[in-house]
Amino acid sequence: MDQSLTYIALVDDHILLRNGLAALINSFNGYQVSFEADHGKDFINKVTNHGTPDIVLLDINMPEMNGFETAGWIKEHLPSTKILVLSMMDNESSIISMLKSGAGGYILKDSKPSIFRQALDDIRDKGFYMNDLVTHKMLNYVKGEEQNTDAAIIARLSEKELIFLKLACTEKTYKEIASEMNLSPRTVEGYRDDLFAKMGVMSRVGMVLFAIKNGLHKV
Repeated sequence: MDQSLTYIALVDDHILLRNGLAALINSFNGYQVSFEADHGKDFINKVTNHGTPDIVLLDINMPEMNGFETAGWIKEHLPSTKILVLSMMDNESSIISMLKSGAGGYILKDSKPSIFRQALDDIRDKGFYMNDLVTHKMLNYVKGEEQNTDAAIIARLSEKELIFLKLACTEKTYKEIASEMNLSPRTVEGYRDDLFAKMGVMSRVGMVLFAIKNGLHKV
C-alpha cells in the first residue's frame, strides 16, 4: 500500500450510491477506496483479503449486519480504524448509538461534496468530525479537552440525576424514563434541563457523550 494515501472501505448496500461515492473519493487527492462491502459481514470477510482500511464509511440500515453492529465490531477488532457514518437518519438515538459504538463523525447522505471532503479530512487528521449533528461542545467531551472540570460536575450530580443520566443513554423516551423512575414528565424535564446547564451542553446527544466519556452510561 502507498503510505501517502488514506485507504477507505465503503460499507453500504446501495450499490449505485456506493459506486458514486467511490468515484468521488478516488478523485480526492490523498484518498483511495480499498474495497466496497454490502453489509457488515461482507466487510469482515473482505478485510482479510484487502487489508485494514484507515477509514470506514459506514451506512446504518443494511441487511445481514447493520451499521451499529459493524461499528461495534470495528471498535473491538480494528481499534486504529476510524469510522465516518453516512446515513439518511438524523434522529438523536441513531447518532448517540453510533457514537457509542465508536463512530468519530456523522453526516447525512445529502451533504455537499465539499462537506463530505471536509469530513474525511477531519476524520483522518483529528479522529473526529464536527458539524451540526455533533457540536463543538460534544467534540470537546469526546476528545477529553474538559477533563479537569468533569470530576467537579459529576460530584454535583444527585443520585436521581445519575439514574436519569443512565436511562437517557438508552433509547427510551423522556416519557418512558419518567414512568420507570416513577416521576412526572415535568420532573424528568427538570433533571434534563439541570444536567444541560451543569454540563454546558444543549442536547441529549451532548449529555450522553459526557456520560460515555466518564463511564456513567451503563445501566
